[in-house]
Amino acid sequence: MNSAQDNLDAQLRERLLLSRAVPGDRLMLADATLLAALSGTRALTPNERQALSSSPLTLRRFRQLSLERYAAAAQAPQAANDPVWSGSRGMLRAASTAQALDALVTDDGHWTLHFLPQDGGWQVILGLSAEAPFAARLLNDQPQLRVIDGGGAIVLQGRLDADGECERAWPFATAPAEHFQLYGAGFAVEPVAP
Repeated sequence: MNSAQDNLDAQLRERLLLSRAVPGDRLMLADATLLAALSGTRALTPNERQALSSSPLTLRRFRQLSLERYAAAAQAPQAANDPVWSGSRGMLRAASTAQALDALVTDDGHWTLHFLPQDGGWQVILGLSAEAPFAARLLNDQPQLRVIDGGGAIVLQGRLDADGECERAWPFATAPAEHFQLYGAGFAVEPVAP
């Protein structure tokens, strides 16, 4: 079979999946869950994959989010020597759970989340490493950024200040270490789509 035939078959399968009618169909998954799956920050659970495959409406939304993400990445202006950043991921390590959590670092080392006790709660501070290859660009462009936990909930959202930091009150009732453990121990720093 040639590649033209393979492409045609794939397009027909896609059209068939997206156009079928299911009585009572509705969106089965939140955009945050679908976006996390697209960015690779969280895999869909077996139940979520089943919900996605059985709901043409949810499949169409997933496809639309994927196309929007692809288009946004394609439109981002960049010079040949500009490093591109589309997100960073990190994990709560076992060593971090032995004592009170004061910081988490992304796997690429470009971002640090600091947790400071304050008035019976916590402040969370996102800090950009000055060594990050895209630091100058982010500080200049001031894009909206967010930190999400492994479940897709927003931990912090805002713009970096002149020092490369963004600070907010911790939005959850549980302590940072416990919260991240509840949601797969993962987190991600990502630009907010315009």
